[in-house]
Amino acid sequence: MALENIEYVRQDQLAFITINRPDVRNALNKQTLDEMEEALDRASKDPEVGIVIFTGKGEKSFAAGADISQLTEKTAVDALQSNGMQQIYDKIESFEKPTIAMINGFALGGGCELAMSCDIRIASTQAKLGLPELNLSIIPGAGGTQRLARLVGKGKALEMILTGKIIDAEEALRIGLVTEVVSPEALLEEVEKVSAKILAKGPLAVQLAKVSVHMGAETDMKTGLMLEKLSQAVLFNSEDKNEGTTAFLEKRPPLFQGR
Repeated sequence: MALENIEYVRQDQLAFITINRPDVRNALNKQTLDEMEEALDRASKDPEVGIVIFTGKGEKSFAAGADISQLTEKTAVDALQSNGMQQIYDKIESFEKPTIAMINGFALGGGCELAMSCDIRIASTQAKLGLPELNLSIIPGAGGTQRLARLVGKGKALEMILTGKIIDAEEALRIGLVTEVVSPEALLEEVEKVSAKILAKGPLAVQLAKVSVHMGAETDMKTGLMLEKLSQAVLFNSEDKNEGTTAFLEKRPPLFQGR
């Protein structure tokens, strides 16, 4: 698939998936979502990619939500399809490699939901986040009602969703919607710094840590602890565990191979 609305660029071990529709604040139409999924598949198949970073073209918008012109044509059947925005964001959340949302401006509606589907959210001080869908008499339907409540708590999620409140980056940091806030000039540098810390870890451990946290959060404590134990058992039998412990004892950097 040729990419028109998405830019896919790999820089060393980082794959940047950039929404390239700045003239409409990087609104997410069907073509853009399809291309986003194609770019994600490329990152999955590339063994050199260690982390996937989502961002928006320009300085004003990460992603301003769904394309309203397409929403006017949606029917109940469309909402029940298995290839929509919700399913793509589920795919991002369960992606085998770490994902980072580099939020450079407005992240509204589907854009905020995209950010929430990523493992880590680093925002510019110029970022604005919110789920204003109720203004259109629809709800956040790409995971927003579920992920926001899990990130910030049910009470705050209800306030934001029911009022359509748009918050700035500092408030988003305070309530736990984003993980870090930096100046616009330092945004890329900070994302690269965080990425470097993750890439220095054993890739199998990173992958299973993601599984344990994401899947464990959806079940009871005992089941989550068993999932954690089984993940640890897999890692105890890995070559990377032997390398990591040996390197620590020998006071040298580890050379992980992902096996």
